[in-house]
Amino acid sequence: MTNQGTNLDPWYDSYADRTAGLSASEVRALFAVASRPEVVSLAGGMPYVSALPKEMVLGSIEKVMHANGPMALQYGSGQGTPAIREHIMQIMALEGIRGSADNVVVTTGSQQALDLVTRLFINPGDVVLAESPSYVGALGVFRAYQADVVHVAMDDEGLVPESLRETIVALEAAGRPIKFLYTIPNFHNPAGVTLTWARRLEILDICRSHGILVLEDNPYGLLYFDQPAPQAMRSVDDEGVIYLGSFSKTLAPGFRVGWALAPHAIREKLILANESATLAPNSFGQYVITEYLDQTDWKGQIDTFRGIYSERRDAMLSALGEYLPSLTWTRPDGGFFVWVTLPDELDSKAMLPRAVKELVAYTPGTAFFSDGQGRSNIRLSFCYPTPESIRLGVSRLATVINGEIDLLRTFGGASMMQSIPTRSGVGNPPPNIL
Repeated sequence: MTNQGTNLDPWYDSYADRTAGLSASEVRALFAVASRPEVVSLAGGMPYVSALPKEMVLGSIEKVMHANGPMALQYGSGQGTPAIREHIMQIMALEGIRGSADNVVVTTGSQQALDLVTRLFINPGDVVLAESPSYVGALGVFRAYQADVVHVAMDDEGLVPESLRETIVALEAAGRPIKFLYTIPNFHNPAGVTLTWARRLEILDICRSHGILVLEDNPYGLLYFDQPAPQAMRSVDDEGVIYLGSFSKTLAPGFRVGWALAPHAIREKLILANESATLAPNSFGQYVITEYLDQTDWKGQIDTFRGIYSERRDAMLSALGEYLPSLTWTRPDGGFFVWVTLPDELDSKAMLPRAVKELVAYTPGTAFFSDGQGRSNIRLSFCYPTPESIRLGVSRLATVINGEIDLLRTFGGASMMQSIPTRSGVGNPPPNIL
């Protein structure tokens, strides 16, 4: 029988099975709407790159072109330039990581590092453990490689060790291979919470005892507001942890430069995978960033970003408290995001079209789960809009949410909304954390 997809795509039946996991994320689908100037976007996690002095970047670019133009514009190493790898080790030292630049692999953003690690380890049907909720971009990668994502509960202190232990034991009893735990320990995307130091150690012990690799994704770690996050998990385990970092949040995403710090044997495989995917990471971006780190007060610039994001976090929490006091939400100590819990009867995905009509955009919670959870959650991003825009956006969002609640009271929840799946983890947190 001819597949119905051939009516639209004559090559439908020729695609590999894994393409079934390729789909546009809910975040990507929002970009076209959120880019309209009249819409206040609380959806995308876009850094506020306007706070980066143009003369600093322009000066770095000009110096690179004058001093190293031919090399910067040429193919480079599949591992990345030695100079930028040394700088990356200095950056990671701020979070307690020591080691050799020889074990750093530069990638096209940390998103590519995610893809390469997943390609190396995942066979169809293998299990990836991930927090509940988890980063939408990671879930897309795991889906593309036909992994089975199993979520593990979180609370206000991050991933719950006992839940992790119980999940691993159940999966092992069922004979299901677990390849790695994916975690965002600092200022989590989307939940905003930070994993405590005690839990980091306990989680490492659990994974070590079960032979499970830890994939530590840390794009936001230096963007703390009041005090630094605990040291990286990689700082106490350099054989069982692959650490992913990026310049996208602390400098600018347009350079597309990230990295993986891997155990030595894995590093060799990552370099080969990197070469097969892109031949080499962005040479020009590496040279410019190296010049920037050599010649500017980059730590001071990160302090500037912290101040901006802290002010915007405060504006969002204040607006939520004023306009939506009956809801609950996380209170991040850094990063970009607030995770909001709606009344059980509301469906954040179904509610989005009305929000767009009210000229505000957010990301539905369903984007951050692989199993249908999150309908009563939304992620709000405070990194890009001004404090005034944040306040306006939350007021518009309140109009939408209160309107939906009024409709439910008038017509009854069953006639207005589809049934909501049972939630767990941060999707259904104890009252003290949201």
